[in-house]
Order: sequence, then structure tokens, then C-alpha cells
Amino acid sequence: MTEGLSRTVQLARDLIRIDTQNWGGGRATGEADAAAYVTAVLASMGVESQTFESAPGRASVVARIEGEDPSLPLLVVHGHLDVVPADAAEWSVDPFAGEIRDGLLWGRGAVDMKQMDAMILAALERILTSGRRPRRGLVVAFFADEEAGGAYGAQWLVRTHPELFAGATEAISEVGGYSIEVAGTRAYLLQTGEKALQWILLRARGTAAHGSQHMRDNAVTKLAAAVAAVGAHEFPVELTDTTRELVARIADLLGVDDDDPDAVAERTGTVSRFLRSSLRHTANPTMLEAGYKHNVIPSVAEARIDVRPLPGREREAIDAIRALVGDDIEVELVHGDVGIEHPFGGALVEAMAASLGRFDPDAPVLPYMLSGGTDNKSLSELGIAGYGFAPLRLSPDLDFAAMFHGVDERVPLDALDFGTDVLEDLLLTY
Repeated sequence: MTEGLSRTVQLARDLIRIDTQNWGGGRATGEADAAAYVTAVLASMGVESQTFESAPGRASVVARIEGEDPSLPLLVVHGHLDVVPADAAEWSVDPFAGEIRDGLLWGRGAVDMKQMDAMILAALERILTSGRRPRRGLVVAFFADEEAGGAYGAQWLVRTHPELFAGATEAISEVGGYSIEVAGTRAYLLQTGEKALQWILLRARGTAAHGSQHMRDNAVTKLAAAVAAVGAHEFPVELTDTTRELVARIADLLGVDDDDPDAVAERTGTVSRFLRSSLRHTANPTMLEAGYKHNVIPSVAEARIDVRPLPGREREAIDAIRALVGDDIEVELVHGDVGIEHPFGGALVEAMAASLGRFDPDAPVLPYMLSGGTDNKSLSELGIAGYGFAPLRLSPDLDFAAMFHGVDERVPLDALDFGTDVLEDLLLTY
């Protein structure tokens, strides 16, 4: 049933119904099906696209759209087609049914980030089918594998087909442009930076033995102590240009001093889990692996840690973890990616703020640093400055931060329509 649903909601629902779970390690499903869907939608509005497979089924779609002013640098507008896995037993709805309930669209990808994929397609469809053109030329991309670092998606395309992005200097994508409420005032967070990424492996070695023995050289015990040390460690607050301005502006809205950034960020409600993480390095244990039988002490135990250093401070963060776990624990970098940070100023930032202002007048726009990462990291290898701008006007009672990779992911229908309006305006005016 599509009656009464906006085009953006229809597109987002269709995309959610294509199961594109990405478990990492090269294992994913459905990306080729989602790529075929996106290709067909683009073709229906007269846009020719190319599909690239980095491996069987790992499909990304790229298209170029001519702008009204060919003298302007191109803008990359991109999303990703994959989603993190969802355990249906934990959800109150089928995570791949695209169910609409209580004025919200539910399903894996409703927030991260099939909603933005749909807004991109709907905004382009409005523009092109009405005979108009975006002000500047666009490179429109829908990538595979973002949820596992982009090795089969954006990173692979940037390194093997850089010509696809020739002429582009800036990019917009996910996790920015959404609203929060501070002291009763709605404000929008515009993402101007991303923390770096380090996925590391901790490895402890010991003596294999029968589980009944008196054993002090136990790999599991050593690893457990190391994991506990990392998990309990609180890195100090260290502000960057982005977070310094963010804290100052939030403090101004609150009418308080900005001399305790953590306390200021804490007063932003549920989004504080994002903002407090941007003020420091973070390191979270996420996976443990050891042993194969209850009565066998294993010789090796391993843990995986998700480390998010501040931009340009990657070595500092990993050195701190080495010091925490001690010389007896091996520390291996499994995957790393850069942090990025751009000024909260310039023509694109001004244009994004102006587009938001035309649909929500007087709401302040604030810079912020994403504690996670996006495919903008890969595009930065080509000198393309990437920002987070998936505009959504949200009610303060929705715990939006919890929707990312969370259970019962959902987004308000009217937020999708608002975002499409803002995105269309930006593409026509910037």
C-alpha cells in the first residue's frame, strides 16, 4: 500500500525491504539487489549510471548529473546501501518489513542510512522531472560496504576508479543536519568532522593445560585484565576547533559557562552520547574469543577493541592503550582510517545553513564532530572535503542517537519529507 505516502517514504520503505546486512570480513548480502533498485530509479528520471562490483555481489552505483553552471566544482552526494546486521528476535517489528507505525518508518536502515538514500533520490527526481537542473554538477554515489570500512565500496572505488570523482571538491552524506533541543530551543547539528578509526586486536598468550590445574599463565585471565583496563579507562577531554565552537555555542544557548565541556555536552539530552564521545578518544571492547572446551585452558585469547581517536591523534591513542594493557599483551591494528575536520564556514556550510533556515527559520546551526565515521573518509584521499548533511527535523522525545545500529530503528515520516525539501533546496541553490 502506497496511498498517502510521500515519494521519499515509498523509496525508503522499498530500500529497507531489501536485506543488505553487512557482517564484515567480506560477508554481506543484498547489495547488488539494492544497487539494481537504485539504478532503476535513476533511469526512470533519465539519469544513466554505472554499477561497479569490487567482488561478486558487492555493488556500488555512481552517476554524474550535469549542473546549470558548468564552471562550478562538482559536489559528491553519496549514501551507502548496506546496513549492520539485525537480530529479528530483539525487535518489536520485522527489521526488513519497512513497517509504518505511529507516524514512523521502522526497519534496519531507517536512520543509517536508507532514509538519506531515499531523500537523495526523491530530491533529484523532483528537480529533474520538472525540467530543472541542480546549480552545480553532481557525482551521485550509492556505495557498498560502508558499515565495514568501505574496502569493497567507497575505498575501493576511490583507489581503483578515481576518475569517477574528477572535478569534485566537496561532498555531503550521512549523520548531520538533524535537529536537537537545547534549553527548549531547536538547533541543527552540521557535521564538519569525523574522528579517526582504529579497530585493534588484543592477543594474550599463555600455557595450554587441563582446566583443573593450578595455572597462573592463563591467556584468558591475562586478556580479561587487559580488556577490563581498556573498558574502564576514561580518556581526558581534549577540544578541537570543531568541538570548542560546539561547546561554546551550546553553553550560550544554555546560558552557562563553557569551562566544563563534558557537563555542557551532558545537558543536550540523548544526543549527549554522540557529543561527549567527540570530546575525547574512546576505546570500547566489542568482541571476545578464546578456548574451545570447558575443561581446556587455551594458549591464546583475543579481544577486539573499537578505538576512535581524535583527528590526527591516532598514534597517541594506540600508544595509550599499549601502556594500559602492558607488554604481555600483543596489540595489532586490524583496520585503520583517518580522521577529518573542516572549518565551520565557507560557501557550502553557509548554503546548508541557509537551506535549513528556509524551512525552519531562526533555528541555530551548530558544528559537530561525528564520533563514528562515514565514506567521507575515503573521499578525503582525493582531497574532497566531506560534510554530514542528512537533514531531519525531529521531535525531542525521539532518542535519535539510539537509532544508529540500535534495536527498533525508526524515523518520523514528516522528518523524511522535511529532509527532502531541504536537500532539494540545497542542490538548486548551491
